[in-house]
Amino acid sequence: MERLQKVLAEAGVASRRKCEELITAGRVQVNDEVVTTLGVKVDASADAIRVDGKPIRKQAKVYVIFNKPKGVITSAEDPEGRKTVTDFFRHMKERIYPVGRLDYDTEGLLLMTNDGEFAHLLTHPKHHVPRTYLATVKGVPHGNLLDKLREGIQLEDGMTSPAEVEYHNVFPEKKEAVIKITIYEGRNRQVRRMFEAIQHPVIKLKRVQFGPLLLSGLPRGKFRLMSPQEVKDLRDAALEMDGGRSHKIQKGETEL
Repeated sequence: MERLQKVLAEAGVASRRKCEELITAGRVQVNDEVVTTLGVKVDASADAIRVDGKPIRKQAKVYVIFNKPKGVITSAEDPEGRKTVTDFFRHMKERIYPVGRLDYDTEGLLLMTNDGEFAHLLTHPKHHVPRTYLATVKGVPHGNLLDKLREGIQLEDGMTSPAEVEYHNVFPEKKEAVIKITIYEGRNRQVRRMFEAIQHPVIKLKRVQFGPLLLSGLPRGKFRLMSPQEVKDLRDAALEMDGGRSHKIQKGETEL
């Protein structure tokens, strides 16, 4: 049994918030009875659910790897009218949404799906699914500064978990460096804030890996469907991290 607004959203009717508005407006029927109360639970496989008299259809589960360009909002809609990630999927009959977020100025690997359980599994803090970025930063950070990131660094919202950090490329003439960093959390603008904390602000940020999935070979602004094996690998990675490295993180240990 699931909340009615969640079932409607996963059926592609509208966003969760819009579905709540449809319910309170009396436009939704369950087993021929109008439902206007939020939080009512239904069985999508057994109950007859209609919106404006039309039955909802059960959507096939879709799992997508998208190479998000810089300057695109990770959201289903934007009140300011900026381009969103869902604009790239208007042609799809299924309504998919992003798994987690990438900042407006960050590009790279973003997962999209209509499987709420799958999205929750990958983004729940207890699972610590690794995310790897290439961060182009001002200046060339000394190894001692990178050690601070490896050990965990204090931010305004608390100490970060240990990160995996290594030099990817160094450009002395441009006074820039590209640092490869893997984090196990999903705080807001975390990578940018970590480098700001060591006085080497990020110029460009690209996510290149999410769990076992790599971005390689996918052009900017393009996407591809994930294979069943990739979906399984991601699920397994999340469940494995729940009982594996997360214990080390809590103890303040690192695998480096």
